[in-house]
Amino acid sequence: MALTFYWYPQCGTCKKAKKWLDENEKSYETVHIVENPPTKEQLKTFIEQSGLPAKKFFNTSGKKYRELGMKDKLQDATEDQMAEWLASDGMLIKRPIVTDGNKVTVGFKEETFEDTWK
Repeated sequence: MALTFYWYPQCGTCKKAKKWLDENEKSYETVHIVENPPTKEQLKTFIEQSGLPAKKFFNTSGKKYRELGMKDKLQDATEDQMAEWLASDGMLIKRPIVTDGNKVTVGFKEETFEDTWK
């Protein structure tokens, strides 16, 4: 099954993940996460499928995250609110997100990719 690879082409982490997918001969479809961010519903599904808390989907090192004061907002936010914020701006989303429709990984750790996508 082909993967969907949500990425931002200028992102170094995304480039490393793409290189890993290419070297491991994985077929995938790329989606520019800023031009076509996942919808609120897609994000809620990704959060559920990943088994991670919604907070892990935020790009905490990003400029947007700091500008919007997300650190403070997230403390009392519901998962629904978090998904809405993430869907509103692709730059808030930790990237890349890779999914096959059942499993989801966020960010790039070679070990996680080995375990999940090999």
